[in-house]
Amino acid sequence: MTYILGIESSCDETAASVVIDGRTIASNIVASQIDLHAEYGGVFPEVASRAHAEAIGLVVEQAVSDAGIGYEQLDAIAVTRGPGLVGSLLVGINYAKGLALMTGKPLLPINHLEGHIYSLWLTKPFHEPDFPILVLIVSGGHTELLLMTGHGQYEHLGGTIDDAAGEAFDKVGRLLKLPFPGGPHIERSGRNGNATAYDFPRAMRDTSYDFSFSGLKTAVMREVTVQPSAQARTKRKRGAEKRAQLKHDVSISDIAASFQAAVTDILVEKTVRAAQEFGATEIFLAGGVSANTMLRMKMRKESQLPVRYPPLNLCTDNAAMIAAAAHHRIQLGLTSRIDFDVLPMWNLNADTYSE
Repeated sequence: MTYILGIESSCDETAASVVIDGRTIASNIVASQIDLHAEYGGVFPEVASRAHAEAIGLVVEQAVSDAGIGYEQLDAIAVTRGPGLVGSLLVGINYAKGLALMTGKPLLPINHLEGHIYSLWLTKPFHEPDFPILVLIVSGGHTELLLMTGHGQYEHLGGTIDDAAGEAFDKVGRLLKLPFPGGPHIERSGRNGNATAYDFPRAMRDTSYDFSFSGLKTAVMREVTVQPSAQARTKRKRGAEKRAQLKHDVSISDIAASFQAAVTDILVEKTVRAAQEFGATEIFLAGGVSANTMLRMKMRKESQLPVRYPPLNLCTDNAAMIAAAAHHRIQLGLTSRIDFDVLPMWNLNADTYSE
């Protein structure tokens, strides 16, 4: 059996996990920072990196302990190299490097997006897919369409040109005065709403595989808030949606349902079209927004292909997915020197393993 310790600290979750043979989770520890960032309505980078530094030692020790092994039984250590927040990534990487030097175990830098993909390999039951696979990664920081033609082989088809889908959920959540993060609270609010009450735009409904959600957020803002005077608009700064005044007659549930419909419509439409064009055998959903029930239901309904997505506890950032990705990297014979640096804008494509 192969034991890999995964460490994840790309954003606001300090996580460590031990995974056996890339398929079985022996432990999975996540220290969340949601309460720390709630007052900001989003992740505050300096607060995140400090919280990682405070938590990472205890989180890693708990993961190894819960797995019932010692450090000497590990076959490798894996850590998220990017993409993500620089300060947060540095905490995880520096701790992993120190641990690798102390134990003599090989250290593998893993792309966070690839980790999300390999969260699907941790589902039970699991059968090895026939490539190519069409992958949609949707989270707070990413909206990516990828064609996966084999392990470690990716072709980038499209992505967001502005806000990621999860970022749009968070911003609209602030507009509606809902708690952070916005995604689960918008979904909850929209369950009793009318998804056709508001005709919000479906941006970039074209032949490309790119996405845009900033205009949708602006459309929601104009619909639900009291518009400021011209003088007030000139003073508006980042985070204005948090301070915006809601109209008295706004139906939060209808807005939430209609907004969800607009986001999921365009995600499903482009994903299904790409799967058909490139001859995919399956569609994989991954990332925090893949937990959205409306997205899952629409994708299954509109696609004639099998649709897979992780269990809810593996949709958001975790270290089990990092360890699972590392297992397949080892299977491909890929190794790394220990003197690598962070890559906060690391794209997942054919050149990911070119080093």
